Amino acid sequence: MFNAILALSEKDLDKIVKPLTEVLSVVVPVLLGVVGSLGALWVIFLGVKYAKAEDPQEHEKARNSLKNAIIGFVLIFVLLIALEFAVSIFTNWYVTYEKPNTV
Repeated sequence: MFNAILALSEKDLDKIVKPLTEVLSVVVPVLLGVVGSLGALWVIFLGVKYAKAEDPQEHEKARNSLKNAIIGFVLIFVLLIALEFAVSIFTNWYVTYEKPNTV
């Protein structure tokens, strides 16, 4: 009985893991490109806003906005790259995983 349940769960796991890793391997590079381009545009916009600020309060507000945007986009890049590495590690582990011998 346990062997049948184990075999069924391995087949179900194959059905889940393969499509998930295929989708993530396609989506993550696309997300990196989209986030990079949007981040560059947003930082340029905030840089222009910072350069145009005449009032010291506006200048400080624009500088804080620019700093926060840069920090946010760096964090998003780091997390997306970590996801890319995690997917590759998980895929390699799953492909090389030796199924236990059950009697």
